[in-house]
Amino acid sequence: MAGHDYDLFVIGGGSGGVRAGRLAGAMGKRVGLAEEYRMGGTCVIRGCVPKKLFVYASQFSEHFEDAAGYGWHVGDIHFDWPTLIANKDREIERLEGLYRKGLETNGVTIHDSRARLIDRHTIELEATGQQVTADQILIATGGSPNLHTDLPGHELCITSNGAFHLHSLPKSIIIAGGGYIAVEFANIFHGLGVDTTLLYRGQKILGGFDEDLRDHLQDTMIAKGIRVICHQVFDRIERRDDGRLNAFLSKGEQMVVDQVMLALGRHPNTHGLGLDAAGVETDRRGSVVVDDYSRTNVDNIWAVGDVTNRMQLTPVAIHEAMCMLETAFKDNPTKPDYDTVATAVFSQPEIGTAGLTEAEAAERHGDLEVYKTTFRPMHNVLPDRKEKMMMKLIVDAASRIVVGAHVIGPGAGEMAQLLAIPLKARCTKDHFDATMAVHPTAAEELVTLYKPTYLVRQGERIAA
Repeated sequence: MAGHDYDLFVIGGGSGGVRAGRLAGAMGKRVGLAEEYRMGGTCVIRGCVPKKLFVYASQFSEHFEDAAGYGWHVGDIHFDWPTLIANKDREIERLEGLYRKGLETNGVTIHDSRARLIDRHTIELEATGQQVTADQILIATGGSPNLHTDLPGHELCITSNGAFHLHSLPKSIIIAGGGYIAVEFANIFHGLGVDTTLLYRGQKILGGFDEDLRDHLQDTMIAKGIRVICHQVFDRIERRDDGRLNAFLSKGEQMVVDQVMLALGRHPNTHGLGLDAAGVETDRRGSVVVDDYSRTNVDNIWAVGDVTNRMQLTPVAIHEAMCMLETAFKDNPTKPDYDTVATAVFSQPEIGTAGLTEAEAAERHGDLEVYKTTFRPMHNVLPDRKEKMMMKLIVDAASRIVVGAHVIGPGAGEMAQLLAIPLKARCTKDHFDATMAVHPTAAEELVTLYKPTYLVRQGERIAA
């Protein structure tokens, strides 16, 4: 190590890279980190954090509507997009400062530059042309939105990145995609009063999630007034003389909107990193190939987070970084644990999920007991809001272990974090049944579902 400038050099200042750099610095390692844009990566700068702030903003329209049912008489209200953008920008700037301070406090040398590999131990900083060497190198450059360059007129569209910096709020928007980013932004724009359409090539939104969640959310979004068009894609996008956009769909329909947003997945940020020069293997998508310990085929080069083709979640990238440090510097080989990772979709209503879907559980465990309830949460009663909540527990019939928990409704994301603990601990349905309820709460339904709604045998639902 003494023959190199750094013990560890991190390329990328997102959640995984910053965590690795900060903790390695705290261990007394000589650490360098290069970030070409702003510290914090996708999650802090152009992802989870600003998105959640937008979600909060968009929920107020329903809060104002519901207030009347509780005796409040709300006067004239209006929404100011520039105020939201300015306040969001101020918070992002604050968070970026905290990320930088955490690195600097732990002795990490920050290079505000794009970096690329020259060989397995050498990094070039493109802003200055300086070359530095490191014993260990971590690639944590994340991913970026798919620009769908094959689509005629793609340059007229925005992605989730651009949505955070629009100068004005559009009156209408069509969003292409059916994943969580598309779904969340459809609900955000709708909540802010934008005429919103979601365009998806599949049969229904949120592939990979439990089928009952997918059905419930899609039906609720449609009931709210979001137009959901399935089994179609864009044919082309054209600019009109009035500045608006013509969106031509694959079945011949033409829509006129102010903005078109593409939420069609993400690509790993590996272009121009010099991976070939260092001999680092990538897959057909361009993702860095790693083993179970986040090590590439070059034994001193590692990769974590969205630049690898694994689970693309911020807490997972952080966990991978911490495991990498254990393996590389503490002589404690540690594999990231991807079992029972909870996640949330901040749609409206929001989704919280932990463990297996019903289909996954049936394939893995065979016979299942499924406990499911759909009800109107108490908050919605006095305003006479018809929107319902759903909860679902999936139990392995042989062991009685709860292998999946799925919630859609107010507070679902918070519930998912807590549900992940008993699922991780492999608690049984009997443990849930023995837990005293907190009344009146929506979450009490999770411990009062005493009889299965139906059984699953050989993949088929049958009466309980």
